[in-house]
Amino acid sequence: MLPPFSGKPMQATPIHDTIIASLARRGTLDQDDHAAIRRLTLTQRQIEPSTYLVREGEKPTRCAFVLSGFTYRQKLTSNGARQIVSLQIPGEFIDLQNLSLDESDHNVQALTRAQIADVDIAALRTIVTERPAIAAAMWLESLIDASIFREWIVNIGRRDAHTRVGHLLCEFSLRLEAAGVATTRAYNLPMTQEQLGDTVGLTPVHVNRVLKALAQRGLIERDRRQIRIVDWTGLRDASDFNPRYLHLKQV
Repeated sequence: MLPPFSGKPMQATPIHDTIIASLARRGTLDQDDHAAIRRLTLTQRQIEPSTYLVREGEKPTRCAFVLSGFTYRQKLTSNGARQIVSLQIPGEFIDLQNLSLDESDHNVQALTRAQIADVDIAALRTIVTERPAIAAAMWLESLIDASIFREWIVNIGRRDAHTRVGHLLCEFSLRLEAAGVATTRAYNLPMTQEQLGDTVGLTPVHVNRVLKALAQRGLIERDRRQIRIVDWTGLRDASDFNPRYLHLKQV
């Protein structure tokens, strides 16, 4: 079962404005849309790394918005092998598709310590029914999420080890910059080498070798989890990276 709420419900707060700003990046919202979002009851809580927010097979009752930190979706095979299938960053909703699905088909866990705001799914269903602009913004959010997922399938299925890891580093850089989390080509990579391996289908040892090779080629510099992209054009070209799938021009 999911852990019980540890936070307290709250009325209109700056967190509502954060959600408004996030959805406004996906579409034009009017003042009535803003007011509808501010009427949502939120529950803020802090979660520790590895905490489950969604469990496969359970009926979802709430949808989380990431305020800080990172979460990830994962699937487990029958023998316990894990595949990380997506990463959520600050300013994103987790699992908007569960507004329409009766049962979760995957797990969501905290990648780092994170602050989230929970919203009752029934309340979100009501707001997307009554406010078309909000529904359109959430739909676009889900479509971009699906586009990123398609690219990850290509990454793990058709690219070699160096290209897989480099591609992910390029994506993190642009997504964090667009979210206002990073303003340069330097950022803290929120994943261990084991987690990176579970994302790109490599062993932790292989991931370490690839990171060293990218540094030796002068494409990146790293200090533990701190990544700095030294040669953006070189890393982009070496990683078969085209940001079209992020739809940044539509944000």
